[in-house]
Amino acid sequence: MSNHNADAVRVASRIGIVFGIVAIILGFLAILMPFVSGVAVTAFVAVILIAAGIMQMIFAFKAGSFGEGFFTFLFGLFAILCGIFILARPLIGLASVALLLAAYFFVDGFYGIVMSFRIRPRKGWGWMLISSLASVALGFLIIWEWPVSGAWAVGLLVGIRLIFVGWSMIALGGMGDAATDEMGRGTA
Repeated sequence: MSNHNADAVRVASRIGIVFGIVAIILGFLAILMPFVSGVAVTAFVAVILIAAGIMQMIFAFKAGSFGEGFFTFLFGLFAILCGIFILARPLIGLASVALLLAAYFFVDGFYGIVMSFRIRPRKGWGWMLISSLASVALGFLIIWEWPVSGAWAVGLLVGIRLIFVGWSMIALGGMGDAATDEMGRGTA
């Protein structure tokens, strides 16, 4: 590997480590303030729904004729109304986001389990597996306590997930850094 490529891998690995550290810090902050971080996540989802709805409504008018874009317009309006409802009723929004979060944790966890076995026996695969198993467990925890879990789960579980993702990023970044060090010793 050329020095330029090794330097690029080393920089990318170290950026991964820095992002991992940031993810861990954000995770601890989310755990310390689960309701606040849960409401923030819910508000973010609501804003995204509103923005997506506006874009759909605009697209409906650009679809050649409004007749062809009528259902797109209605879906856009529905997205906007859902976003406004979530902003107006954050606890109901938290319960809804908790269900979506549980689904995300299940999908993310099962995908991560498969991927961790695909990269095995490389360094860091174990952290990826542990992170993915934790994701599946968090999904089950949300479902078990739902709808009450909405008040605490979103912020707390996102915080826990961020910590595991951060450790995984640090481990994988360290793997890239170690690989470039070893390659550098092999060519010297």
